[in-house]
Amino acid sequence: MAGSSHGHTPAAWTGVTIAFIGFTVAGMFMVMAEPLGFWAGMAIVVLGGVVGVAMRAAGLGQPKEAHPVHRVAATPEPASVEG
Repeated sequence: MAGSSHGHTPAAWTGVTIAFIGFTVAGMFMVMAEPLGFWAGMAIVVLGGVVGVAMRAAGLGQPKEAHPVHRVAATPEPASVEG
């Protein structure tokens, strides 16, 4: 898929960055055995998804027309060689 711009939008970058921060926070608190901090980190992960969807809805994501439908062409069966 060379040349594809899938995911290279402000909505995608922002959502993934926020989710990454959330996973980092959750991981740190999991190591420290602090359940409240862990769940706060998980809430940040969910927030990243919400922000990404909201930004896409605001027009900062990839437009729907940019997702081409990939059709698989029917391949003809090889001709049988009768000798």
